[in-house]
Amino acid sequence: MNEQQHYFYGLIPVEVRMTPERKEEILQQYPVPILPDEGATFEIDQEAKGNSVTLRLLLNEVNVQTTKTNKQFLKMTFSNNTGTIQAKMWDNQGAVEKNLPLLEAYSVFDVDAVVDEFRGFKSLTIQRLEPCDGEIDPFSYLPYTKQSIEDYTVEIFSYIDELSSPYREFSIAVLDQFWQEFSISPAAKGFHHNYLGGLLKHTVGLMRFARYIVKQEENPFQAVMKLIQIVEKAYKQELWSNYQSEERWVRPVWQETIDHLYQMLAGMMDHKDEVANYDALLTSILLHDIGKMLEYDFAGKHYESFDFLYPTADKSSLQKRKQAGIAMDELGVMIGHIPYGTLILTKMVEREGIAFTIEDIHLMSHCILCHHGLPEWGASVKPQTIEGYLIHIVDYLDSRYENTETVK
Repeated sequence: MNEQQHYFYGLIPVEVRMTPERKEEILQQYPVPILPDEGATFEIDQEAKGNSVTLRLLLNEVNVQTTKTNKQFLKMTFSNNTGTIQAKMWDNQGAVEKNLPLLEAYSVFDVDAVVDEFRGFKSLTIQRLEPCDGEIDPFSYLPYTKQSIEDYTVEIFSYIDELSSPYREFSIAVLDQFWQEFSISPAAKGFHHNYLGGLLKHTVGLMRFARYIVKQEENPFQAVMKLIQIVEKAYKQELWSNYQSEERWVRPVWQETIDHLYQMLAGMMDHKDEVANYDALLTSILLHDIGKMLEYDFAGKHYESFDFLYPTADKSSLQKRKQAGIAMDELGVMIGHIPYGTLILTKMVEREGIAFTIEDIHLMSHCILCHHGLPEWGASVKPQTIEGYLIHIVDYLDSRYENTETVK
């Protein structure tokens, strides 16, 4: 297998080198989720006003509100794998009192409703709802990447297979431990990669950028300059498209990014006599957002990462949670994905008995801690190495580029 495509406005060659035997081995050992039948997907915008529908939906939020005539009703937000659906239930025959306890106790409901429309905005008026028990398949109720999770799985292992020892063995051990959670987790609640599979897709994106800068171009500083020039060109095109459009102004993806990128490149140039440790950089990329497995919660998520970090803790409260849409984990937000990443790095090194040098452990920890770039953006420390600048630059580029893609 030697497939090639391009990324980032056609600039970055994406090279996936893997034998058919290795590909088959990877997909057997690291299975991808079974996705719902696309024909069974409900999209409210495709429904006509007045249509009666019967659906199974995930409840994200519910509250009691009052009309202008002082009558109560239930306002709800549901979701399926196409996005969120707004709904209401009038207080007919005591519907609020009858259904509110169920809505507070359960997550998934069978719903009979009528499609309503007001000022072009469609919602559901619910006539009946019934709670559902059982295991929740998150891919039935939450948005997920429409790009191939199987292809991303093969690609990430093709890059890991290129690493030297002990980085390769360590990276494989990380994915052995966390694959099920890592492969389906979102990378955010909003802004970028905010869907199931987003963490895997974002991680692969950073690896593409890093391979281009360090491996595919002769000079990493010139490579970053090329990337910034592409951003400048894309920003000009965004501005011109906004000017020509008769629709409302849309904030450009690349607004207020170019000065920051040049600032980071200038800082990186303080390390022009250094050679980037590519293996440490790729391993750090694998770990840079892995803490988001703990920072976010969503319906159907299990808690293996909490079990790994805190094996002796009483975690009975986790099993009592009422999960809904992608949200900040009430415990995870107290620590954040950046410190979690260094905790996972440290514990995995200890558990696997990997003989990294003390300098390499600090370098990878530094990359995780500084990948947001600035303290006001959540970085624990500012970049202090060429690898630190590179991981921030590629994270910054990939998180914004994703918002230019028509199919995410």
